[in-house]
Amino acid sequence: MSGGVHLFVPMLHRHDAVGEHTRILRDRLVAAGLASRIYTELPDPVTSHETRPYLDYAADAVPGDVLVYQFATQSLIAGWLAARPEPVVVNYHSVTPPEFFGPWNNGITRGQVGALQELALLAPTVALGIADSAFVAEELRRAGCPRTVVVPVAGVSDPPVEPSTAALARVRARRTGAGPRWLSVGRLAPNKAHHHTIAALFVARAEGSPDASLTLVGSPTEPAYAAALHRYAATLGLAGAVEFVSGVSEDELAAHYRTADVLVMLSDHEGFGVPLVEAMGYGLPIVAYDAGAVSEVLGDAGVLLERKHPRHVAAAVSRLLADRAERDRLTGIGRERFTALDVGRAGDRLFELVRSVGAPVPPTP
Repeated sequence: MSGGVHLFVPMLHRHDAVGEHTRILRDRLVAAGLASRIYTELPDPVTSHETRPYLDYAADAVPGDVLVYQFATQSLIAGWLAARPEPVVVNYHSVTPPEFFGPWNNGITRGQVGALQELALLAPTVALGIADSAFVAEELRRAGCPRTVVVPVAGVSDPPVEPSTAALARVRARRTGAGPRWLSVGRLAPNKAHHHTIAALFVARAEGSPDASLTLVGSPTEPAYAAALHRYAATLGLAGAVEFVSGVSEDELAAHYRTADVLVMLSDHEGFGVPLVEAMGYGLPIVAYDAGAVSEVLGDAGVLLERKHPRHVAAAVSRLLADRAERDRLTGIGRERFTALDVGRAGDRLFELVRSVGAPVPPTP
């Protein structure tokens, strides 16, 4: 490869799946001796020292360059890349369908519609599309991408990070009661359907687990929905039983996984589901709704729900927590599945695929 491999992302965030993909790939490319810079449409103050404005690339371009776009949201970068002469690789992280945001945020809804239009413009022009899951790869194919390959999300620690004693103590100190501890990890956004998890907790507390509690770990990316979740929990009398946590460190997140009794994921749209993989790595039992790529990632390593009426979810969680043998069986399968997903090599796999542009693409393992 005579040129470099340069990465484009609308904004580079810390502790974000897209940002971690970008940073891991950049570091791997640089370690291999290839020129690699990150270009953004908008600077993030925390990472601005790592990035350059995307329009600067025109002056930086050299023959043989390959450009990689991390596609997850609307951005002027997509149309600009579609007109560039260099081969483009799209690392596609899925676009949440606009209808989930319609009742909450008109601006985000318009942005999601715009992102899907940009995908339809860019996908047919790219040299390669990389997707987190087969579910997401199918979205790419429908948009006209001529070549796709699946690589699990990069950035999941393998083996899982063990929390510090101090982090464990902080998390345990915030617990109230001795009942089962539910955990849900994911952005506070409508498609994550945290309101369904809160409703299920209400039923569980009313029907046999009065001390059950729920910790929601995730940034409030849609403010109106996040505020509604707080009001909903309070209205149901759960203000003291539902804890909202955001901006956690890797250490504290590990402590939440280690101190929880069950991961509950009721999302309506999942392009991959990082918390599923993290929970499997930590040996945490899982109850999840079958949507998007959830069944593809989870396999038979957890309780997979076809419906999520609050009573149905609460009963599934209660049965699992009451059956030690079943928990042990599922978490054992989960650890095996965590190993089989080989998330620790995802960064290397991304590197190999990007470097192979212009040559035959290896089959997905």
